Amino acid sequence: MAWTEADIPDLSGRTAVVTGANGGLGFQTALALAGAGAQVVLAARDSSKTAAAEARIRERYPSAALEVVPLDLGDLSVVSAAARHMLAGHERVDLLVNNAGVMAMPQRTTADGFEMQFGVNHLGHWAFTAHLLPALLRAPAARVVTVTSTARHRARRLDPGDPHLRRNYGAWAAYAQAKMANFHFGLGLQQQFSRAGARASSLIAHPGLSNTDLQARSVREGGAGWIGAFFEALTARSGMTPLQGARPQLRAATDPRARGGELYAPRFGSNGPAVRRPILRRFDLQRQIDLLWEVSERETGIPLDVATP
Repeated sequence: MAWTEADIPDLSGRTAVVTGANGGLGFQTALALAGAGAQVVLAARDSSKTAAAEARIRERYPSAALEVVPLDLGDLSVVSAAARHMLAGHERVDLLVNNAGVMAMPQRTTADGFEMQFGVNHLGHWAFTAHLLPALLRAPAARVVTVTSTARHRARRLDPGDPHLRRNYGAWAAYAQAKMANFHFGLGLQQQFSRAGARASSLIAHPGLSNTDLQARSVREGGAGWIGAFFEALTARSGMTPLQGARPQLRAATDPRARGGELYAPRFGSNGPAVRRPILRRFDLQRQIDLLWEVSERETGIPLDVATP
């Protein structure tokens, strides 16, 4: 039998934080976790959209324990404030799903001057995770799930001299780099947990071809070109539903058999049931993880060292 959200165990008493929880995969993730009894923190940027998402979850689960925390991953001061709010109100965080992201947009920068896709998809999540480490490490067996994409296979190696692609920007190249960073971050964080002997674990998920607003938005914003138009049409015709696309990250977050360092994805790459998939290890994988740590700490000024949270 294929794994579905019906297989999520009882999560009563656990606190789950989902970034980008007000739409698409993030909303479906928050909905399923709330249905399993978790206290769910909807961490998202658009306040009106988040309020609507909260109302939809309460309509489905009237007794759901929900909290809204404003989170703009494109502004490190807001990321820090959101994490402080979380730490003040929660002794521990059991699940963190780093789901939010942007895709194939025209060249833009975050409030801190980072290339927008690298800044939001990776550096914002880097900072948020680093700030939440004390609460994650206090949980009996916390999990951090970071969402990547098969677009990572098109990524060039991270250039520490130009991580924001100022010299040669391409919308899809920037997206591929950001999604590769998500992949390396998930693996590197598991290494950190293992070296420190922490009870927490880090896993990776990718949703396959899922029919959310992500493709349409990239086309509307004018950065995706013909590739974006092609994938928008393909997704509308044959993409999975947002719930189906959310299943890999839900399984990574909740399946008792899942282990740190694993990747969950659709069986057939672009779609299919959520299964554990092998991690293809390039010869320079460790160097790329180490380089990502160096660049991320340098750019954000925020260390991520599990041994000294």
